Formats: sequence, C-alpha cells, structure tokens
Amino acid sequence: MDTRLLPLFVAGLVLLAGCAGPLQTGTSDESSGPTISVTGTGEVTTESDLAVVSLSVVSTADTAAAARDDTAARVEALREAMADAGFEDVLESTGFTLRVDRDRNGTPEAFVATHSFRIEVSPDDAGTVVDVAIDASETRVDGVRFTVTDETRAELRERALDRAVGDARVDADALAAALDLEVTGVVSASSGGDFVPFREAAFDERAGGAATSFTPGPVTVTATVSVTYTAA
Repeated sequence: MDTRLLPLFVAGLVLLAGCAGPLQTGTSDESSGPTISVTGTGEVTTESDLAVVSLSVVSTADTAAAARDDTAARVEALREAMADAGFEDVLESTGFTLRVDRDRNGTPEAFVATHSFRIEVSPDDAGTVVDVAIDASETRVDGVRFTVTDETRAELRERALDRAVGDARVDADALAAALDLEVTGVVSASSGGDFVPFREAAFDERAGGAATSFTPGPVTVTATVSVTYTAA
C-alpha cells in the first residue's frame, strides 16, 4: 500500500478483535482516529489451599418435633466431636429443612429434618473432618471441594490480570502491524470477573479402618481484560 494514501485509508477505521473471536470493522469519529480493541486472557495455576466440606445431619421420625429434636441432638454430638478433634467452631449452617413424606392417600408417613453445614479447613484436614463427621453422628457427606482462600485469590488475580494485559497487547501489536499501523496509546481498559473453579473430590468409604484422604490437584485462576488502543 502506498504510504501516502495510508491516512485516507485509516481515517475513522475502528478495529475490533478478541483473542478467541474474528476481526470486525466499523467506523469511529474521524477526530478520534483509528483504534484497536482487543480482549486478553490470563491464567495462573496453583495448588489449592482451602477445602470446603459440605455435610448434612438427616433425621427421620414419626413427628416433626421428634425429627427436629433428633437432628438437634446429633448436631450437638457433631459439634462436640469436631471440637475434640481440634476443629472447634468450624460448622457453618447453610440450611435447615423439614420435609413431610406422605403415602398415596396423602397421610403423613414420616418427617425428615435436614440440617446442612459448610466447613472450611486446609486440604490436609479434609479427610479427618469427613471421618469425624461420619463417626460422630452418621453425618451425610454432600461433597468435598478444593479451591483457594480469598488472600491467595487476590494475589493470583493480580498476576492473572498482568498476563491478560500482556496477552491483549500482543494481539493489538499484531493487528496494528498487519495494517501498517503502530499502537500509540490506551483509550480505555476494563477487566471482567475472574474465575476461580472448585475442584470436586470424589468420596470413597474407608476400607479396613484406614483414614479418608484426598488428592486435591491444582486450581486455575482466570482473568480477562478488554483494552482499546489508539493507533497511527
């Protein structure tokens, strides 16, 4: 392309591109000049440092009061067992339900009370918490998930954002070079919500008296940024 014609070609041109999307073009205000908009993604992988154990104490009885009282007694036993094992005040209630099971004629057959809990401990303690809960009151284990603490998440998000910005700039430079332009500045930048997954852990019953253990595996923190650059 004749460089003398370049200003006429690029006047009012807007280049929009994403890391995973096709190039799109549009027209901008002539006074703003050409811009290049890109989306960058950054990821940081680390070992999980937080285990979230979901438990439920479930009681079935002939009356609502009996189901409630039995659940309360078993929850108290669970709290005491956790405290004895060194996990005092770790039980966080997440829900309580009282269900009525009826026969085909609509007559109540049983009342089922369920008190659910969430426990946050270190990954190394997850297996112990599961065993204590089951041994204390035949507590139901609804799941064990591994993730990162808020402090670790904030640190990793900062690193992921740094990588996302770098990723965006690489794309912007590549697009500018393909059109005989150069990135000259930043018009705007915004970040999307970061994503911190939970890694689910399968639960296997203990065999031969062995303690329950888990292998958490790594988790990945992902961040995205959208950046609009000026070009000339």
